Amino acid sequence: MEPHVFYARTTDAVTIAYTVVGAGPTLVLLPGVPFSNFLEEWRIPILRGVYERLAVRLQIVQYDGRGTGHSQRDVSDLSLDAMLRDLDAVVGQAGIERFALLGFYNSCTHAIAYAALHPERVSCLVLFGGSSRGWLAMSAPETQALLSLIERDWSVFVDSAAHAWMGWSVGEAGRLAADSFRNATTPAVARATFQAASAIDVSGDLAAVTAPTLVLHRADIEQIPRAVSEELAAALPNGHLRLLAGSSPALFFENTDEVVRAITGFVIEGRPDGGPKRSPAPPTRNAHGLTTRELDVLRLIAQGETNAEIAHRLTLSVNTVERHVANLYRKIDARGRADATAFALRQGIA
Repeated sequence: MEPHVFYARTTDAVTIAYTVVGAGPTLVLLPGVPFSNFLEEWRIPILRGVYERLAVRLQIVQYDGRGTGHSQRDVSDLSLDAMLRDLDAVVGQAGIERFALLGFYNSCTHAIAYAALHPERVSCLVLFGGSSRGWLAMSAPETQALLSLIERDWSVFVDSAAHAWMGWSVGEAGRLAADSFRNATTPAVARATFQAASAIDVSGDLAAVTAPTLVLHRADIEQIPRAVSEELAAALPNGHLRLLAGSSPALFFENTDEVVRAITGFVIEGRPDGGPKRSPAPPTRNAHGLTTRELDVLRLIAQGETNAEIAHRLTLSVNTVERHVANLYRKIDARGRADATAFALRQGIA
């Protein structure tokens, strides 16, 4: 399978390169601006494998954002509206009426804004590593230190960024990713894109996003605090948080099978895990002495819900939920939500 390059023209006369592969419900992979370079990504074996596997059951659309990759490089408008024009041009040229969106890091705000503007066109969203406010995804001290290298030493910056954002242990894949970043754009466009992205705030659009949304978060990631993903999932009317094992800040470079299954199932079924939502179990008591209500709370913890979400779902006060959480932690000897989730999975409770 080889990606064929097509071109679309935006309403402000910018040429956007894109490709379409596979068959099934459509998933549009929003570009990781300013480093979108889908042809180079297809040359990275692990990413090629991911795209080919996604394309078995889905039609996937990839494109390079303006100023990057094989799209038009000489651009000045890098605003949110401009990014949405790129998406409109691609799906319009490809003749796609309804589709899912996958956004990560800077493109999460693009996905949220588009879904709020066009609820009739967006079937579902998958978001990773981002926030409704662009600054939050870039506020970590390590990220700011990296960004300071852009105009000081472009080559050092792309090498450092590829490894820091994809993990130091990815070896050859990290080298290829660095090459992809290096060839994706210019230092000036990269800096301007990051500046524009940091100013984007679509928090006011969240309530208008009616599409089911899967917020993915790695349990041990350092670049994005878990609270950022939890708040994003909680603020979306139909948001669901799913914790992924590992610490890689790259979506597809760790536990690849789990990620592909999660995305494919969600796009096809529109529900977390590609299956029906679990309802609270009938009144019971297990070997660890958990009450029915504590079991209900534990199940929802394992599904990634916050105490506030659990309180709303179970029609309880937050203080009552906190008391149930403290009691069940004591009974199962859990130090926090990760331990409780692992316990629930081991016991078949989740």
